[in-house]
Amino acid sequence: MPVAKLSNYLLIYRDQDDKSKFLAQAGFTQTNPEQLEAALLQLVQAYDAIADQQNKYGTFYRVEGDLIGSSGTLAVVTVWLERTYDGAIQFITLKPKK
Repeated sequence: MPVAKLSNYLLIYRDQDDKSKFLAQAGFTQTNPEQLEAALLQLVQAYDAIADQQNKYGTFYRVEGDLIGSSGTLAVVTVWLERTYDGAIQFITLKPKK
């Protein structure tokens, strides 16, 4: 999982679709993207991936569960893609679980 995607997408403030404030509630910030990476990997090991949809890029999976940070736990939904062309798993996004 590219740390740049975490630090430049999820952990940076954005005018639209900001996730940085939500993640900061559990202690995830731009100064510690490796902690978010470790928490995401722990999440996918602890919860089942549910096939969601498929298209020419591959199969999308949803993993819902608790993301554990240094100062709290967040209920999240993560989206992952199993790519058609090489079978690799790619992190797509994270959002609060409603």
